[in-house]
Amino acid sequence: MNPVDMTAVVGSHDIALITLDTLRYDVAANEAAAGRTPHLAGVLPGGAWERRHSPASFTYAAHHAFFAGFLPTPTGAGPHPRLFAARFPGSETTADGTWVFDTPDVVGGLAAAGYHTVCLGGVGFFNRRSALGSVLPGLFAEDHWRPEFGVTEPDSLRHQLDQLQDSLTGMTPDRPLFTFLNVSALHQPNRHYLDGCAEDGLDSHAAALRYVDGHLPRLFELLTSRGRPCFVIMCADHGTAYGEDGHHGHRIGHDVVWTVPYAHFTLRPGEW
Repeated sequence: MNPVDMTAVVGSHDIALITLDTLRYDVAANEAAAGRTPHLAGVLPGGAWERRHSPASFTYAAHHAFFAGFLPTPTGAGPHPRLFAARFPGSETTADGTWVFDTPDVVGGLAAAGYHTVCLGGVGFFNRRSALGSVLPGLFAEDHWRPEFGVTEPDSLRHQLDQLQDSLTGMTPDRPLFTFLNVSALHQPNRHYLDGCAEDGLDSHAAALRYVDGHLPRLFELLTSRGRPCFVIMCADHGTAYGEDGHHGHRIGHDVVWTVPYAHFTLRPGEW
């Protein structure tokens, strides 16, 4: 993937971090290759996901790392310069094009650079129903979560995009925007995306991704509706196991959990 000079992006672009919670790399790559996620194919560089390794095996830890600047790491030999990073003496992955911030997290760093920050939660670590569930959304100036954003709602992404549309109402393009969206649809339970499916599995996981793909044109239109280009980072926070080597779920050190799809790209007004 081509290097990006984030020092030129910050301030000139809106920025969006979209995490597709629990999306497996193999499922994402297979669906893209088979042409079953056409809207993703239209924005992924070369029409394909990049294979990367997550810094953590479950949502809370992975997002803490992401917000500190440690996005999923390319699987090839490094070092791999990072897009953005907290100022940290001795960092070997902070390069000339890395945007460096002086806060503990990129959310606060972007806020200090003039960005309005919005969190659209999905899974329980963003629901503010507990002290733990308040840590990550508490980083943002504006955060939203409702039960219809969660993992048991079959049309969760539509509800999240309704909120994004509401949040954008009245915003003017003179102040840049950082949007964080945690897409919960891939997470178990996902059997409701296949008619007659009684148990979550790779097929229903793939069907959930196709559901998400169907909503991407609206998401991309919203992200560019303010007339500014939007730099988008889209990735999974981790994968999940469906019986491989006897494992189910995540928070385990298995390849299907550590290996995630990743992409970054720029959306421009009027393209969607």
